[in-house]
Amino acid sequence: MTLTPSTITLNSGAVLPRIGLGTWPLTGADAERAVASGIEVGYRHLDTAAAYGNEKAVGAAVNRSGVARSEMFVTSKIQGKDEDSRDVRGGLERSLTELDLEYLDLYLIHWPRPRLGRYVETFTAMLDLVDEGLIRSVGVSNFKPAHLERLISETGQVPAVNQIQLNTTLARLQTRECHARHGIVTGAWSPLGSDGTLLREPIVVALAEKYGRTPAQIALRWHVQQDIVAVPRSVDPKRQAQNLDVFGFALEPAEIDELTGLDRGEAAAHDADLEERT
Repeated sequence: MTLTPSTITLNSGAVLPRIGLGTWPLTGADAERAVASGIEVGYRHLDTAAAYGNEKAVGAAVNRSGVARSEMFVTSKIQGKDEDSRDVRGGLERSLTELDLEYLDLYLIHWPRPRLGRYVETFTAMLDLVDEGLIRSVGVSNFKPAHLERLISETGQVPAVNQIQLNTTLARLQTRECHARHGIVTGAWSPLGSDGTLLREPIVVALAEKYGRTPAQIALRWHVQQDIVAVPRSVDPKRQAQNLDVFGFALEPAEIDELTGLDRGEAAAHDADLEERT
């Protein structure tokens, strides 16, 4: 059995844990408690965004955890209004103030918003902030291949990560092929689906029984075994620990293919609707 390392190296040289803790839509004390328990059970990769309204809670949990900052990998995302005002620096500085951190490990453009056509400009400004030590790596979120190709063509730089809605029922094969071609790490939001249906799929349940694992662990193992970084959200410490514990077993190649066969295509995505509201 070949096991998958628990981290993956980005094109920036940064080392990213393959399983992170998602924090949307948690806010306030709920977010702080969830992140604190996540850190306690072993998470070292935390995913937030300015638009989530929970950066202060995430930062409080990090700073009170007793874990060295160098051991934590914190991702946040610039929100649309800071792109609109061309205030990329201000957006980052506000996030750092909310988080009470001196730098971000990864800063993402939250949405491409192609009708505004500003994502190349924003990405370039973010790269300048890397040079100042305020960001360690720069990436994007919810970008489609056409957006990525334009960004790379016009800047000559490749995003470290593209975080997209992705799970076994939304396999995003075309986008992942684009990532592989350029050396972009694929990140997955909503890796367990949004309504519980994925975890009740017969093949997922059968594999959980075969391996003595939870359905969520099977779904997450599908991600990490294909070099997809997943950020599942849970507020329950037991489930948080289970979601992180996916590196001690391996699915067979045919089982990976069976799970990929659950793909319902792009029509299952919510990101087009979400983008209109962002």
